[in-house]
Amino acid sequence: MATPSQIDSHAPPNLTTSKPDSTHVDDLDVEIEVVANSNRPNPQKEAPVSVARLSPAEREAAERALVRKIDLRLLPTIVIMYILNYLDRNNIAAARLAGLEDDLHLVGAQYQTSVSILFVGYLLMQIPSNLFLNKMGKPAIYLPAAMTIWGIISTATAGVQTYGGLVAVRFFLGFVEAAYFPGCLYFLSAWYTRKELGLRTAMLYSGSLISGAFSGLIAAGITGNMDHTRGLRAWRWLFIIEGAITIVVAMLSALILPNFPRTTSWLSEDEKELAAWRLEEDIGEDDWVDSEHQTFLHGAKMALVDIKTWILMIMIFCIVSSGSVTNFFPTVVQTLQYGKIETLLLTAPPYVLAVFTAFANAWHADRTGERYFHITLPLYISVIAFVIAATTTSTGPRYLSMMLMVPGIYTGYVVALGWISNILPRPPAKRAAALAFINAVSNASSIYASYMYPSSAGPRYVVAMSVNCVTSFIAIVSATVLRFILVRLNKKLDRGESVQGAVVGVPGQAGARGFRFLV
Repeated sequence: MATPSQIDSHAPPNLTTSKPDSTHVDDLDVEIEVVANSNRPNPQKEAPVSVARLSPAEREAAERALVRKIDLRLLPTIVIMYILNYLDRNNIAAARLAGLEDDLHLVGAQYQTSVSILFVGYLLMQIPSNLFLNKMGKPAIYLPAAMTIWGIISTATAGVQTYGGLVAVRFFLGFVEAAYFPGCLYFLSAWYTRKELGLRTAMLYSGSLISGAFSGLIAAGITGNMDHTRGLRAWRWLFIIEGAITIVVAMLSALILPNFPRTTSWLSEDEKELAAWRLEEDIGEDDWVDSEHQTFLHGAKMALVDIKTWILMIMIFCIVSSGSVTNFFPTVVQTLQYGKIETLLLTAPPYVLAVFTAFANAWHADRTGERYFHITLPLYISVIAFVIAATTTSTGPRYLSMMLMVPGIYTGYVVALGWISNILPRPPAKRAAALAFINAVSNASSIYASYMYPSSAGPRYVVAMSVNCVTSFIAIVSATVLRFILVRLNKKLDRGESVQGAVVGVPGQAGARGFRFLV
């Protein structure tokens, strides 16, 4: 109930209020809603008692302890899970070098179709999966369950005998794996503030880069030592070993992961309130409350009518399209004319370099709060790398281009992924839908990209490298357009103007309480 002093202090100039008779104040049972003009911010919501009673030093210490507690349980677990997610998805590239094509009698574009069909399933499931995760509110159950299923499917790949069986297994593998990456992006955004999210997103994506680095080493070890062991070819052992590890890790992860701030049982009530409040302070609006506040269709509709979603989709689509070279990286490296084992070993250094550059770039982006240049500058390097790859057959320059193209794409990509949650933060159902939609559409590029790397196109792969070059440039242009939009919106917010609408996608209350888009 508003008190008389609150009514007077927030009444617009043209609203006349009268002080109620003091004898009737206690009996006043009418809630008066006063509408302030658009230039007058809403009053700051009070912090929970458990947070408000802390001194600034105590609050800082409590928040550091909370973030450290979540970091230690969440980050290592999801990184390991993503390493296996990426291994199970892309080990078909190493299997190709280990005899898969010959044993299954694949001809023409059948291998490329086997690669691309995974992304059809991957595309179909992402939005429904993320919306269901948001509704359920229990990622510690949902993500490990999905991981167990895709581990079983990956292991079953070792048993395929025909092209049709390989296509079926790959489709269902993509269908189930779709739950993981967009789900993790949403998971992270439910725990970390905007200036913490970039580095954590880089940590998550380091799983795929580490996987890329070690998949060649693992494949080299299995190919060199287990071919025909117990009557099975090395590529079959590759699927059996990696799939079995996935199942074990999935079961263990269910015991370690948190849920959302309000649904994590091993946090105290004070820690839950602090975890939820720090996110509300960061954006100006509350985040995930309970399953009753989450709706499937409303979240998806809000994401699709926001123009920023579509610009982000174009940008990330083009980055992922350029990065599709990693789906065929062993094949590209093989054009250096080294042996099978040496080729697999040479795939590792570009990914190792990408881990370091991605971490450094994301750390600096969080430190400065800047996003645009941290995304676009690495993309310029990728453009140069693709040009070198398409224009020379010399071993030194070609391997230099391979060393640059992986870091060039993924160094900016991890910051771009965090940018989605930075500028489409609320409500959580919208954020979940946007993350899934953008990731699903972006991975659709891998469907057509799979056909750009036939062995006959080597060693320069002119068409593929040219397309990658163009899509990297389009991503730069998209990021530039988005930056102009966000700068203009921030200027309006600074002037206290109303910026609600489809192009904005942030509640007016958040803007009034200090929310600004990170550019």
